[in-house]
Amino acid sequence: MKTDPVSPEQAPHLERQLSNRHIQLIAIGGAIGTGLFMGSGKTISAAGPSVIFVYMIIGFMLFFVMRAMGELLLSNLNYKSFSDFAADLLGPWAGFFTGWTYWFCWVVTGIADVIAIAGYASELAPGIPLWIPGLLTVAILLVLNLPTVKAFGETEFWFALIKIIAIVALIVTGLVMIFTGFESDAGPAGFSNLWSHGGFFPQEFMGFVAGFQIAVFAFVGIELVGTTAAEAKNPERNLPKAINSIPVRVLLFYVGALIILMAVTPWTEFEAGRSPFIGMFSLAGLGMAATVVNLVVLTSAMSSANSGIYSTSRMVYGLAQEGDAPSVFAKLSSRKVPRNALFLSCVLLLSGIVLLYSGESIGQAFGMVTTVSAVCFMFVWSIILASYLVYRKRRAHLHAASKFKMPGGVVMVWVVFAFFAFVLWALTTQPDTLTALLVTPVWFVVLGIAWALLRRRPVHMAREEAFKAQLAGEQQAATEPAPAGKR
Repeated sequence: MKTDPVSPEQAPHLERQLSNRHIQLIAIGGAIGTGLFMGSGKTISAAGPSVIFVYMIIGFMLFFVMRAMGELLLSNLNYKSFSDFAADLLGPWAGFFTGWTYWFCWVVTGIADVIAIAGYASELAPGIPLWIPGLLTVAILLVLNLPTVKAFGETEFWFALIKIIAIVALIVTGLVMIFTGFESDAGPAGFSNLWSHGGFFPQEFMGFVAGFQIAVFAFVGIELVGTTAAEAKNPERNLPKAINSIPVRVLLFYVGALIILMAVTPWTEFEAGRSPFIGMFSLAGLGMAATVVNLVVLTSAMSSANSGIYSTSRMVYGLAQEGDAPSVFAKLSSRKVPRNALFLSCVLLLSGIVLLYSGESIGQAFGMVTTVSAVCFMFVWSIILASYLVYRKRRAHLHAASKFKMPGGVVMVWVVFAFFAFVLWALTTQPDTLTALLVTPVWFVVLGIAWALLRRRPVHMAREEAFKAQLAGEQQAATEPAPAGKR
């Protein structure tokens, strides 16, 4: 299939239709995913109360990834996403690997969401064949994304708002249960439950390490705001606001919710594969509320999949414009939406339905795909940091002029790299995550072969030469003495 890049004159452009409230809620929606609602049961059962520190550490580290991404995107407003600055700073290969890996990340995450939705649907309507909610999910996602990008932003705004209301309701209900002396079969509710069942680290160090495995997946999508750069109104103001709110979101939505859950019910009562959110409302005797939360959790998975469909379509669109994907995906509909790229992602999500029948349980299938997704996302996050290191070295003048500098700079980049190495080691400590970790390199082998073939094409050879010329020019400019008046 022909993969020539599409010139700016030939193709219409994405439009800046996403307002501040859209960007803010898309960022929140990306940070609150299926991993929190469905995966927190597994992290709590594995790590105990120390899971609080797990989420705080991951949120802290990823904040610096987001700040690095923000500084890079704002250094050149022609960047549509982090795939663009990776290609510009590291070379065309980096744009190819980053764009396709991010696309793959969200396809895999979307599959995980389809699996989660089918699981929740089977609880709401026992006996329903799993393929029915899976197929309906993909159809709904396609319908939600085919209109204008503003329609996507509006949909995601309300999806994210529902998730926020659900978490706030859980925290308020939990506080009422704690301060009114609620007591269940497991004992009285109270903050003492956080340390009275073996302390904060009841599973010792290896239990703490195990908590990182599924918790990392809860944060995938936190970089989603970076894919909205080409369609955001006033990015210089809206992107920094969205990125800087990450610490508050982590403390409230992750840490706050987990503290309440484990204060109401001892951590020993949680189990993998079951949502602790639903369990707490049921425990409170709010049967109807538990059903509503089940619907909210289902909505959360829909929101995550919806974000994935949006980001994958934009990433494939960008790759096609550069000649890294078939040119058919560079075409926009009359509503300025990459329709063909949307169809591609939706078709691949259907593989989630097959996975529902391949594992011993929905929980096992969910755990497998979330590990693959988490590893690929860490690759993308690492490319963002590597791009930042090159940016600091080659374009120090842009860093000096930046109004949104990454705190900690180069030192924090290496701290985050060390943390990612620790997470990869953590994934080797459990059989299920180790299997998924060993399977993931197959994707990069496939990408490597594709790039080896693609880079021989004249258009890619020209891009490579242009990159080398740009690099040589920047190196020469850096070694030349500054004019006397500017020293």
